[in-house]
Formats: sequence, structure tokens, C-alpha cells
Amino acid sequence: MDFSQETIYALAITWAIVTLALICLWIYRSTLESHEDDQIFLDSAEEAMANEQRVLVARINRLSRPITLLMIASGALLVVTAGIWLWEGFKTF
Repeated sequence: MDFSQETIYALAITWAIVTLALICLWIYRSTLESHEDDQIFLDSAEEAMANEQRVLVARINRLSRPITLLMIASGALLVVTAGIWLWEGFKTF
């Protein structure tokens, strides 16, 4: 196996790991969003529920940056891997 095939395999494995992490974060965020209420009518006795919703919204908002970064990384790794694979194909053509 030459250098370029090893590189392609390493990039493909890295892409798979990054994409798996991205999918896990999407599933976690969708689970959090399913517990989020769109509208709550609370009185002062139900302040605990309001605090839970605030914490839940803060968690959901905190996940947006890692998800965006993983999406960019996954796309870039896929493009680089495909580019190297195509380049090797054209060189042997």
C-alpha cells in the first residue's frame, strides 16, 4: 500500500469519526428539543419549571457552535478525501 492509499484510509476513518460525533450531537439536541415547551403559562408557584426550561434552552444554544464546527469539518474532510481519491485516479488513468 502506498502513501496516498494510506492517506485516503486515514482521512476516511477521520471523516467517519467526525460524522459519527456530529450525528450523536444532532440526536442529543433533538432529544433536548423534544423536552422543550413552546409556550408555558406559569404562576409564581411554578418557577422551578421555568428554570428547567431556561437551562434546557441554554443547553440547546450551547450545542449550536460544536454542531456547526463538526459540520464544517465533516464537509472539508469529505471534500479532501474525494479530491485525493480523484487525483490518484487521474494519475493512474
